Amino acid sequence: MDPSTLLQLQKSLVADALADVEDGALLRSLCDGLMAKGVPLWRVFVGLEELHPLVEGRSLTWRRAEPETTSRPFERADWANREDEWRRSPLYRVFIDKAPRLRWQRGDFQQGEFPLLDELFGQGAWDYVAYHVPYVDQARASDTDCMYVSWATDRKGGFSDDDLVFLDHMVPPLALALRKRAVVRNAENLVRVYLGADAGRRVLQGQIERGKPERVRAVLWFSDLAGFTRIADNAPEQIVPLLNDYADCQVGAIHAHGGQVLKFVGDGILAIFPIDETAAACRRALDAAAKSLGKLAALNQRRTAADLPTTRFYLALHVGEVLYGNIGSPDRLDFTVVGPAVNEVNRIETMCKSLDRDVLLSADFAKAVGGMGLVSVGRYALRGVTRAQELFTLDASR
Repeated sequence: MDPSTLLQLQKSLVADALADVEDGALLRSLCDGLMAKGVPLWRVFVGLEELHPLVEGRSLTWRRAEPETTSRPFERADWANREDEWRRSPLYRVFIDKAPRLRWQRGDFQQGEFPLLDELFGQGAWDYVAYHVPYVDQARASDTDCMYVSWATDRKGGFSDDDLVFLDHMVPPLALALRKRAVVRNAENLVRVYLGADAGRRVLQGQIERGKPERVRAVLWFSDLAGFTRIADNAPEQIVPLLNDYADCQVGAIHAHGGQVLKFVGDGILAIFPIDETAAACRRALDAAAKSLGKLAALNQRRTAADLPTTRFYLALHVGEVLYGNIGSPDRLDFTVVGPAVNEVNRIETMCKSLDRDVLLSADFAKAVGGMGLVSVGRYALRGVTRAQELFTLDASR
């Protein structure tokens, strides 16, 4: 093995990582480089953990005969169905043995022990080499956070000693290159899940200073659950499942119609619909409300059939100017909205119970949509708000 050849491959891999080359393209470039130096690759598999509430991990599979690297997420919900498959994998053996590298060759493995090896050797593989590289940095997602990588060849006789030297020396920089991208991806996942897509993007782009909010006009959505305190007192074990179920009714609809959920306040949800054109943003909010109410009806049918407590949500929609940015102490900030319009939408929502209306809309909101499909429920003084407001609701006859 020529050390300069190895150094060239490592430098190319690092350059791809620094240039933020997508994982699949990065792996393909590495495999192409190894093959150009005579390493007879046939199939390469990489497995990485993911820090995401829905995704347990992600895999990359490169095959010489296929033009693209395949990327596949492993859903957390599927883990129970896949655990047996994982425990019968050669990569699980590498993990259990804490071995940096294990190797299986044609004619040198026990058929039936690892279904994957039975399949690969049956398809023409001659040699299979697997590596396990633990990650122990502060970005560690779990106690098992690591990179798994396996290399297979269909060359008769398998990998040569020089081939294995190449692989031994390329695995650590590959682990580091993919770790760099994984940390970025995990950060994007986390800020999107906990802050919302727009707020998370702004934070990652450097908007992290306190005291520099942006003035924006937005449609405001504020909702909470009817009778939540009573349900919590009578069935405290149901609090979290109930909150999750009823949040599902709203959050997906808000996001699907261009809204951003900024905050969960107990059983309440604060969201905004950024305004490009006021009437269009208000209509998106109304469409999201209609979709949420449809999901609510279906959810309550399912929960009633399962003998679980049911409720509904009160919703207020308003439009106005807000301050959008970082608020809090220097070392503990929240990226959210504040301002009179936020106070007003909160006060409007509190009127839902006394007026026995599930949805209330401000006069400014009703004006923006031209009053179509809305009916006035009267003019009311709102606590802490200087001027009385006429409120509207959806026309149930339409």
